[in-house]
Amino acid sequence: MPTPPENRELSTYTGWTPENCELSPYTGWTRAHWEDTADRLLLSVRPHASPRGGLVDLPGPRPSWSGARSDGLEGWARTFLLAALRVAGAQGEDPHGHLDRYAEGLAAGTEKPGTDDPDSWPLTTGTRQATVESASVALGLRLTRPWLWDRLDDPARQRVADWLRPALGPSPVDNNWWLFGLTVAGFLQDAGIETDRAAATIDRSLARVEDWYLGDGWYSDGDNRAFDHYNAWALHFYPVLHAHLAGDRTLLDRYGPRLRRHLDDYVHLFDANGAPLPYGRSLIYRFAAAAAPWLGTLTGHTPLTPGATRRLASGSLRYFLDRGATDERGLLTLGWHGPYPPLVQEYSGPGSPYWASKGFLGLLLPAGHPAWTDPEEALPAEVADTVRPFAPAGLLVQTTAADGLVRLHNHGSNHVHSAGAAEDDPGYARHAYSTRTGPSTGPAPADNHFALLVGGEATRRGAAVPAGTGPGWAASAHHPLPGVRVVSVTLAHGRAEVRAHLVLGAPEGTPVRQTGWATTPGGPHAALHPVHGYGPDATELPTGETLQGPGSRALALHGATRGPESLFVALASLTAEAAPAPVADLADVRVTGHTLHVTWQNGTTTRLDLDAMGDWASVR
Repeated sequence: MPTPPENRELSTYTGWTPENCELSPYTGWTRAHWEDTADRLLLSVRPHASPRGGLVDLPGPRPSWSGARSDGLEGWARTFLLAALRVAGAQGEDPHGHLDRYAEGLAAGTEKPGTDDPDSWPLTTGTRQATVESASVALGLRLTRPWLWDRLDDPARQRVADWLRPALGPSPVDNNWWLFGLTVAGFLQDAGIETDRAAATIDRSLARVEDWYLGDGWYSDGDNRAFDHYNAWALHFYPVLHAHLAGDRTLLDRYGPRLRRHLDDYVHLFDANGAPLPYGRSLIYRFAAAAAPWLGTLTGHTPLTPGATRRLASGSLRYFLDRGATDERGLLTLGWHGPYPPLVQEYSGPGSPYWASKGFLGLLLPAGHPAWTDPEEALPAEVADTVRPFAPAGLLVQTTAADGLVRLHNHGSNHVHSAGAAEDDPGYARHAYSTRTGPSTGPAPADNHFALLVGGEATRRGAAVPAGTGPGWAASAHHPLPGVRVVSVTLAHGRAEVRAHLVLGAPEGTPVRQTGWATTPGGPHAALHPVHGYGPDATELPTGETLQGPGSRALALHGATRGPESLFVALASLTAEAAPAPVADLADVRVTGHTLHVTWQNGTTTRLDLDAMGDWASVR
């Protein structure tokens, strides 16, 4: 394997190691490709290290809201975790000298913390983001203890411990951040430092997160209804990995089955092309989505076969690298495929995308493990059509084997900050998301959105309150205006969607609009067909650039309320099939009062009585 020079421009990740399509018929990738990729990502950041390597100051369009010094720590900590996984997975073999460089940076960063020294780290007591990065520092040290920590002199170890120690206190943010203290505590406990206090931090952190466990493998990310990838790459990741590294069978017996149950759902969120579903926040972390599936295999708590795990993880990694996730310098960018500013939260800086390092957790599996040696196997999205509710979260996933496309209908997930916000968060407020479309952002009309039009302006959805799930359906309610309630239901079968909205309390004649999927040129085919309450024709709205690319457009239906209770029903479809049948052929929908009678294309039927819903839906 050739070794790239430190300043080599690395814009592609194919060709360094020959593909093995016999072992990996879906992706062609093997463990060697993962090792190559890790090395090249690490070599690419080296030119951006501070004089003694204490910070990794990556270029970017702007700093995060925590400032450039914090961003430099973030660049160091997150790439250090990648180096730790790479070297620990190789049992200490380190031909590129990754750990030596990070050992020097560790010493430099903690020598004069909180000062203006060009290598110094900010203190966790003064910079909240440093608490986040302390978890990556601690986890990296825990994974590489024989090759790094145990070789430091006593003064250096003391300085690092002093820097980490404040993270043992209560979390400054009441969400998944509690698990950063847990991760620091796990390392300090292993290292024999403040073991009693570390144990107390672990207990306190797990107790707080327990308050948010809703069953069936789903946590909310705090006292809210934020369901997103943080379930997998944080809320399951840290407790289960800690239990595994600590050899704590009691904890693993508790949290391992939860991870397995979550993966039962989570594996359905990956497209046949490798893409994880883009919904929620921090999507710039990209292939960190592979961390939880790897963790399930590492701990034995997974519904996936070893070959399917590697196919999922390699597919996700390749999906992004093949679509420009790294720039001409080999650096991960702030975006989805390439740079995409609307996707980036203000807390993110140039080093933030390297949270994706978690996706390399599979390197901890030995080279002879079946996850590396068994042939790849198909993902659920490639095997059969699926319509599956995630009941605690109020979500409904819909996948089709003909094109491998994944859609997620949202009837229960909200952003932690959405209440009282002037605008909806496009990562949480849409009624539907897919692996190959939108969401639209900025001033463009919202895709997959039902709105009342007041003075020509579309109402926001706001917080969606779950109103039940069942086989093939999910429902929710929201209040777009004072005194107005909208009960929304999605029924799905194959690629067909029935979207129904019962508007209660709006003045007669209030205009309404239902938008469909925001598709880009060359993307999948979207359809939106009126069934009840709308005018006969769909119009097309420009929805601008999305994370899939520029030039997106979405179909829209228009109607108006007809009294205090008005029902609006549409058929929708999104497909990558060639020459798909018209959407009106996918289901026959009859409306009696506020009751839907749906006969799907294969003859099966569903009846939905919206009048009987109240806070819940009545379906049979």
